[in-house]
Amino acid sequence: MKIIFAGTPPFAAVALEALIVAGYEITLVLTQPDRPSGRGMKPVASPIKLLALQHRLTLLQPATLKQPELHAQLEAADADIMVVAAYGLILPSPVLRIPRLGCLNIHASLLPRWRGAAPIQRALLAGDRETGITIMQMDQGLDTGAILLQRAVPIAPDDTAQTLHDKLALLGAQCIAEALTNLRQGTLTGLPQDEDAATYAPKLEKDEAEINWGDSAQAAHRAVQAFNPRPGAYAWISGVPLKIWQASVGVDTGGAPGEIVATGRDGIAVACGAGTLVLEVVQKAGGKKMSAGEFLLGHPLRPGDRFECRK
Repeated sequence: MKIIFAGTPPFAAVALEALIVAGYEITLVLTQPDRPSGRGMKPVASPIKLLALQHRLTLLQPATLKQPELHAQLEAADADIMVVAAYGLILPSPVLRIPRLGCLNIHASLLPRWRGAAPIQRALLAGDRETGITIMQMDQGLDTGAILLQRAVPIAPDDTAQTLHDKLALLGAQCIAEALTNLRQGTLTGLPQDEDAATYAPKLEKDEAEINWGDSAQAAHRAVQAFNPRPGAYAWISGVPLKIWQASVGVDTGGAPGEIVATGRDGIAVACGAGTLVLEVVQKAGGKKMSAGEFLLGHPLRPGDRFECRK
């Protein structure tokens, strides 16, 4: 089976490497153009590009998939199927029709729940108890195609967006291998999605990561987990942003939203709209991550001090 693979971030690289190891013939790899990154804003290759170069695979990095000349290159790859994982570009209908067996997408949710760009983070923010991988037959809609295979995974109480991403990346690689095996055997069938059950996972905006102290402590805790590692949950104190990398829900001790109700080696307890959020690992602007106890040695916060409520 000849495969075109389209993807960009580490999530996609796990799947591509699994297909390479399994011996599939990858006739062409698509990934997004190198993007400026870091303090020097130098162009950085995607994990998929690095993997393709390592295995000497034919690689294209188009900024768009609309050009007829690119369509000709895709047709020349003579692929049976295209596998897509977190590619980041929309596949127009002419591209969807090029592979003989169509295009399969590895999506990090149990569709139709959490269609869109940020399914992992949205599942955490919503307090979902499970998520998973869906292998979907792509069509022109936003994650609306037929479900070919699904596998669920529980969301652990201490999962962050990073740990859940890593679990789903491995599961996604297993699922696409299983789906391709079923496809070869003629046992892969599609199930239409229930449109009435669909929810959407829009792209994350940086201001979403600001803690709303008027929310419950549980909701604030979910935000800390969902925005770890990017962009990092944060709150304002004395006009300065403080990132919050790890927290827990404490007992309700009263206090106005944003008010510090206790400090100590184990954390900084801050009152929320309901309950208390205990900050355990924090980072000031330009500094390094440290425990709340370490932070307090240089920043003597006291009960009664307040985080700003900007939301």
